[in-house]
Amino acid sequence: MNLSQPLRSSRTRPALLALSALWLSNLDPTYARPLVIGGEVQSAALDSRQLGSGEALAVWTLPRLGVAVRNDPQDLRLVYGGRELRWSPASGWQSVGFGGVAPLPAPERVGQSLHVSVTVLRALGLSMTATEQGLEIPAPTSQPAGTLPPSVPVSTAASRRITHTLGSVRHSLRRERTVQIERVVVELGGSGEAFYQVQQREGGLTLSLPYTRAEARSEVLKGGAVLLVSGAADGGSQLDLLTGGGQTRIFALQNPPRIVLDTVRYTDRSQTPPVAEDLVPGGVRYRQVGGLSLLSFDPSQYRPRVVTAPWGKKAGLADLVQASGGVAGMNGGYFDVASGKPVDLVAQGGLMKIGSLEKRATLGFTASGEVLLGYPAPRYMVSSGGQTVMVNQMTPQAKPGALTAWQGDGQTVGAAGFVTLELQPGGAAVLAARSGPAPSTPGRLSLTFEPSRFPSLPRAAGAPISVRLDWRASDAAWPSAQDALSAGPLLLRGGQAALNPGREGFNTSGSIWRATHQTAFGLLGGWPTFAYLERGTPEQFLAALRSAGLSDAMRMDSGDSSAVYLRGGYGDLGGYLNPEWSRPIPNAVVMVRR
Repeated sequence: MNLSQPLRSSRTRPALLALSALWLSNLDPTYARPLVIGGEVQSAALDSRQLGSGEALAVWTLPRLGVAVRNDPQDLRLVYGGRELRWSPASGWQSVGFGGVAPLPAPERVGQSLHVSVTVLRALGLSMTATEQGLEIPAPTSQPAGTLPPSVPVSTAASRRITHTLGSVRHSLRRERTVQIERVVVELGGSGEAFYQVQQREGGLTLSLPYTRAEARSEVLKGGAVLLVSGAADGGSQLDLLTGGGQTRIFALQNPPRIVLDTVRYTDRSQTPPVAEDLVPGGVRYRQVGGLSLLSFDPSQYRPRVVTAPWGKKAGLADLVQASGGVAGMNGGYFDVASGKPVDLVAQGGLMKIGSLEKRATLGFTASGEVLLGYPAPRYMVSSGGQTVMVNQMTPQAKPGALTAWQGDGQTVGAAGFVTLELQPGGAAVLAARSGPAPSTPGRLSLTFEPSRFPSLPRAAGAPISVRLDWRASDAAWPSAQDALSAGPLLLRGGQAALNPGREGFNTSGSIWRATHQTAFGLLGGWPTFAYLERGTPEQFLAALRSAGLSDAMRMDSGDSSAVYLRGGYGDLGGYLNPEWSRPIPNAVVMVRR
């Protein structure tokens, strides 16, 4: 084992974290240990570092641990509970609110970030334990926000330095579908950023404002919440908001300084929460035109991709979005309701998972996020021994007289009297060959056939073979497609109507053509766009999209399974463009950050 290398691999090799203090002292200076807060491993950006003073954490991460900070190398302040430590180059560390401490290591700068030793944090009263997961710290009971004001002399520290006064309190109440949003705005007299600490508790929260003076007051708000304001002996103040439930989001605004508390409560969970217009992420535009809702995504910040549930399984749209790390998603592609299996083309990462019906409009994406629309009819082509044959069908079931393929997922492929070859897509040789039924190997492509029907195909591992995906289309740059999903019908292309149900085999007298919910993926000013129509036929959907300025669009689904979802939103649960939706689905188009 080479101990001179950084242990960045510690997230996948937890045994390496059971290290002695002596071993840690000999590690490379770039050593990083994962930070674990309340049992949850945090982002690698928050890892500790091994510096000259020992293991250390960046000061900017400390509010997540419940430590209030003033991140100034000339006047560093750390406050936790009733304890405070201050640092200045002239006087070193000084303790406030508790007895003297042994000499502590000075802060160190790494790049643009100031770091403090875990020894300093333990002296402050923080509980920190080295475990197999990493450096574990209990979840904080309160979250500080804002920046601590400059230090006052320690001799007068018992008297708070008042920077603001609490003025008027405004409140409002509104409802979105069955979501009730109550907003409380606390006006603050003074200048600069106001510091506060939040402690969430059952039925409400407490907002501590140690540097803000306030007069005692109490008030019952419109939605039934109770607001209590009290002064503190040290000159600061405390605000209690008794909501009786729900989730409260708190943020500060400047010019003039104020603190906003938004409490969200659900009065009927049978309906989906709406998209919170004021919480839409940067680079996302939300627009409503009558019954048409549009979510557009800046292509320089987001790219689309196809995500799927396991074969024969279905999942909630929000689950598919969150599992893929996306910010938004819409369902797409038709499937058998009983089995949950897609019935048309699904491709991911340049590999076809479900075969194409070869008639419906298809949406595709390149690796860079370019959008493709058209009518490909993709098939796998297998070359071996100077001959090329076409795969007849994508299925795990062996078919007499046919060459079938399946993207390995553990399901059983093959049958008695059939040969199954396993190969790596893009590879040049057979990885494994077997007769009879056997589970498919994830990440590999299985080819199953009757040997007498396909004499040119090899029978043994190591034999040369190649497979390519022939998109068999010239209406877009399909060979560059990484992901694809067939649905249809195509509605708009190049700003012109492209609806042709006969070409795509749609029955216009059937339920699939009725006036109902409709979803589409399109382009609006070059931005990928999710569209949801509250009610209408495909013809009416086309007209609405064209009127809204979309240049290209393809319907993704209709009816009860149609849904468009955006992460975040009220109560951080996410929001839907459609009021009611609960049906699990097998496929979705998701927007992910670049």
